[in-house]
Amino acid sequence: MTHRQWVILWVSLPLIALFGILGWALARSGANPGGLGVNSQFGEVAVASQPAPNLSMTTIDGSTIDLSALRGKVVMLDFWSSWCPPCRAEAPALSQVYEEYQGRPVEFVGIAIWDKDQAIRRFVNDFNVLYPNAIDPRGRAAILYGVRGIPEKFFIDAQGNVVKKLVGPINPDTLRRTLDELLATTAASSL
Repeated sequence: MTHRQWVILWVSLPLIALFGILGWALARSGANPGGLGVNSQFGEVAVASQPAPNLSMTTIDGSTIDLSALRGKVVMLDFWSSWCPPCRAEAPALSQVYEEYQGRPVEFVGIAIWDKDQAIRRFVNDFNVLYPNAIDPRGRAAILYGVRGIPEKFFIDAQGNVVKKLVGPINPDTLRRTLDELLATTAASSL
């Protein structure tokens, strides 16, 4: 080998190794941009009451959900993924409470982030999720809401303001209590 070929080889090997590591990391993360993962700390996170960023998204059944059209209702906005164990654990509770609150001014909206279409549909079917769910493959809605991990739920009051954020899986009693509190606030403000 000539001197020039040795130099090219010594320069190429580290670059090939670097690209190999980057390719391996990309494959292992499912093309998930860094930073998003499953939450390890759960509970309520303080939020300043502020207007909810508007979202208009296509649901998995092909209809459109527009948050601004839900004014007058309490909205639970849930960011989740089918591959997330806490999301799977809480899915039956969310479905149960959603059915209990039918006929009341409450709406649930699920947003599946950084997930695959087929896996999302299977999750919705397996857990009998009846409320609207949209797919946000690039995480734009998650970025707009400042989601740091999943699952995360944002509660929007009837005036369209984000008033509460719960991180991690939620149990049915906590969800009912939160919804009842927001419904009571809505009823009191309409007197």
